[in-house]
Order: sequence, then structure tokens, then C-alpha cells
Amino acid sequence: MDARHGAKHVVFSESESLVRGTSEEYPDDSQNAISLQQRALLHFDIDGDPIPKSSKTGFLRCSLLSSCCFFVFILVATILVASYLAVFKRTALCFPHEQGESNFSDHHQHFVQSASTSSAVHHLKELTKLPHVAGSVEDMATAAYVKQAFERYGLKTSSTDYEVLLSYPLERSLVVLYPNGSHVSLSLQEKPPNMDHNITFAEAIAPFHAYAPSGNATAEVVYVNYGRQEDYAKLEEMNVNVNGKIVIVRYGKVFRGDIVSIATKAGARAVIIYSDPQDFAGGGNSGFFPNSEWLPPSGVQRGTVFRGSGDPLTPGWPSTPNSERLSNREVAALLPKIPSLPISASDAFIIMSSLGGVVAPREWHGGLEIPEYTVGAGPLRLNLTYTEAQKLTRIRNVFGVVEGIDEPDRYVLLGNHRDAWTYGAVDPNSGTAALLEIARRLELLRKEGWNPRRTLLLCSWDAEEFGMIGSTEWVEQNSDLLAVRAIAYLNVDCAVAGSGFFAAATPQLDMLLKEVTREVQDPDAPDKSVYDTWAAAARGQPMITRLGGGGSDFIGFLQHVGVPSMDIYFGEGKSQIIQFIILCMTLFNG
Repeated sequence: MDARHGAKHVVFSESESLVRGTSEEYPDDSQNAISLQQRALLHFDIDGDPIPKSSKTGFLRCSLLSSCCFFVFILVATILVASYLAVFKRTALCFPHEQGESNFSDHHQHFVQSASTSSAVHHLKELTKLPHVAGSVEDMATAAYVKQAFERYGLKTSSTDYEVLLSYPLERSLVVLYPNGSHVSLSLQEKPPNMDHNITFAEAIAPFHAYAPSGNATAEVVYVNYGRQEDYAKLEEMNVNVNGKIVIVRYGKVFRGDIVSIATKAGARAVIIYSDPQDFAGGGNSGFFPNSEWLPPSGVQRGTVFRGSGDPLTPGWPSTPNSERLSNREVAALLPKIPSLPISASDAFIIMSSLGGVVAPREWHGGLEIPEYTVGAGPLRLNLTYTEAQKLTRIRNVFGVVEGIDEPDRYVLLGNHRDAWTYGAVDPNSGTAALLEIARRLELLRKEGWNPRRTLLLCSWDAEEFGMIGSTEWVEQNSDLLAVRAIAYLNVDCAVAGSGFFAAATPQLDMLLKEVTREVQDPDAPDKSVYDTWAAAARGQPMITRLGGGGSDFIGFLQHVGVPSMDIYFGEGKSQIIQFIILCMTLFNG
């Protein structure tokens, strides 16, 4: 049977596995995993056996954030579960239950007041001890940690493995070739910041672009600003030809995968992308991490250049053990065609300071300490060599389940990914720690006799950084079930990057967000709620932005299945959160 259809079922029997490929196909520590799709109503005991239907039952390392942010960090967890509880409160008003609305209010208040900074600090410290890129031993260790924490907090646990195509760097070099015959090999390395405590940087993966193809190119260089289509159009007006050239582009306006795609269509042989101080270092005049939030001159942004989501080998269907997979030729058609490398502002300075040609438009000038930004081409040339290793690699999603007592076949999902390019203190493990803090507080409520009306699924995704792979594969495997039974998906990726609440959602969840933020005190203004300061900061503009494009694990739920979704964080809007995301793609986030 075609794997695109055979892996999905509209009806699930008691014996069918909705999260296949854990116990039998993938042995080791998945042996005791619970299958979320083992039965339609998700009734199961701690060992994963069916229960009869009648028996219902930052520490932020390297001083990335100040200590005051821990209260904000706890606040994220409070808002998330307040959202959970609000969903159930609405259900209670429609369907009277023995718990009653007054008891609901008591439990709600207890949840809000039971925040534990020490719990969140402990989880974040443990999760960010080592770099844990997807597919690594260290990444699997974080999966085990989250699973054990869920179990410790009394949740039924499950894990699901997939074999997916991941990409890693083997060889990287970038040599500047001057007209006089001399040359300079760029370092392509990050310089560890000066910090008081000991952190090992040797294990961090080298800066690279995931899924960039192996290749070698020697050519003149052209500067193309942010690498947008309008930037290439401007070069054409200036009679600057990029065909056969290596283009150098600054991060900031366009997804790196689109930068490479646009460059390919323009005829470029390779792409260099750097972080300009104007965009990521406050112009270079406000200090650098760890003394400020700004990216140091040696900082390099890692990231994927794959423009899709999910495993490139199985577009549209899950990467289970016996799935059909694309051929090498077919998958190559979906991946970037020319090599690319991310470099630091320090390395970019060496290139840009020697670039000739006409002066770039004023709006193309950035924060490098050079007299003028010129577009080239020449007189220098670059020799770029990159070798990647594509590997079929195991990833693991982990789930904690609290079964609903009235509507166990209706699901409210809260998700966050664990994998990180390096240490992941903000992105994603501030969100992971919030997820585990939620699990702890749910345990407190359940000890008081509270149970949700609908089933809660706490989801810890893997391989998000490579293109939302873990969540997308799971959604593809369970799309029919989620389409009819999922109530909402709540996503938290970078839970805390500073103060100031930000929310993006589908319209169905707007009122819910406003309701719950009215019930939570703002950490920076004790006499106001989060809603009060959030509304004031909006200054008449829409408070809630719409989810669209890519960015995080809500993609599969919203764009593939149509599940109402939200994504929230603290960080003074997009400018600050983007800065901290960039730090999390470098060594400077551990």
C-alpha cells in the first residue's frame, strides 16, 4: 500500500498503534513506551495496557537573562496552563460536573499561586549542560530527562521515534584570494566569551547550514544586501551581474532558505550569509554578550536552509520504519542546489573591506567598521569548500498525558521542542523548562482531586531546528485523528527572552488569551495584569498577531490539520525575541 495513505487511519481499534515504531521496531529505552494511538479514547495504564472504558481515571546559563526574568519565566507556564484551565472551564459551564465551578476556581487559584522558581531553574540547568543538536547522544539524553520528569510528576508517558534525514558538516573552508596572489583563510569559528564559570565549547557543532549541499566554488564576490528579490533587481539596475559569482548577504529580512533559493535562481554559485552588527549588535556600540544581549563579532548563526517542514525523505507521510522514501534524485530536487556557509561579522569584515565595485545604496550599509559598503564584483575572489554528511538518523518525541474524565477523546496539546543548535538556553529549553513546570503543577492539582475534562497532551518535540521534523512527522502519522479530536495546540518555543508579552494565534483563541492574561499579575508591574501592560504596549495596534509562514512546531497542527493554535513568549515583541533566537543559534546562549 502507498505509504502516503497506508500509515493513516480514520478509525483506530484497541490494538492499533497511533504512535507506531517505538516498542518493536525501535528497541532500547523505548521498550516501555506507551502508545498514544493504542486506543481511540486514550485509556491506558502506566505500562501502556488498555484500561477498560469504565475505569476512568534558568537557571539561564552564561548570564543570558537576569534573575528577574525567572519570574517572567514562571509567568509563561502560568499563562499556558491558565489557558488550559480556561478551556476546561468553558466546558464545565456547558456540561455540569461534580467538580463544580467553585471547585474549579479554587484549583485555578492554587495553580496560579504554586509557581516554583527552583523547579524551573533546576530543569533549565540540567537541559542546557551540553550542546544537544538533534540526532546526537546528548539530544537523546534530554529526551530521557523529559520522560523521567513526566513520570516523576505522575503523567502517563510515551515516546515515538522516527528515522529521518539530517545533515551535519564534515569540512568547511573559506579562503580570500587577493589580486596580488596572497590569500587569507577565514577562521569560521566562534570565540568563546569570557565568563566566570566553566563551560565546554568543544562539543558544539561547527557553524553550518543544515541541508546545504557539498560543493566547491571559486569566484568573484558580489554583496546583495539582505538577499531579497528586490535587492537583485537593484543590482540589475546598477549593471552588476551575479551570474557565476559567490554572493555575500546579511541576515535580517529573509529566511536563510529563501536567501539561498533566490541566489540560485539568480545564477550564483554559492552563498555566504553573515550577521551584520547593525542588525544583531545594536550597531556595535552597545557592548556584546555576556555584558549585553548583543551578538559578539565572532558569533555565527547556525540554521537550516531546507524550505519545507518534516523529513525531506517523506514529504506528506510519516517516517516510520517501513515507510516509502524518496530516492536520492527525488530528495535532491527538494533541497538546496548550491553550497552556503554562515560566517561571523569578523570574517565578513575581511571580505567586505576589500570588496570593490560601485558604492552600495545607502540603505544597504550596515554596521561593519568599513568606510563604505561596495557591491563588487571583485577584485578579490573567494574559494569556498563545503562537505556535508546526510544521515538517516533517529529522533524521539516524548509525551506526557493526563487523561480527561468526561471527554477523554478530545485533546488539548501543549508543545515545545528540545533540540538545539548548541546549548539552547532560550530557544528552546526555556520553553522545555516551562513545560516541565506545568507538569509539576498539574500533579499538585491532581493530588487535590482535580482532573481535566479533556485529555491533556504535553509534547516534547525533536529535530525542530532542522525544519519542524519531529512534530510534523507525528502530525502526519496522526492527522485523521487530530483533525476530529484536537481542540487546540499551544506552542511555547522561546518562553523567555526578556520582559513584554507577545502572542500569535488563530482567531478562535483570541478571547481565551485575553481572558487568561487578565488573571495573571505582570512581574514588572505588580499593580497590573499581563493584559494591562500588553494592551498598553500595543498602542492601538492589534494585540494578537496571526500565525503564518513557518517558525515553530505549530506548523503541522495549523497548516496540515487546521487545529486552532497559539504561540506565546516574553521578550518585548519580535525585535528582542529575534535577537535571543540568534544568540541561541550560536555558542553564546549556553
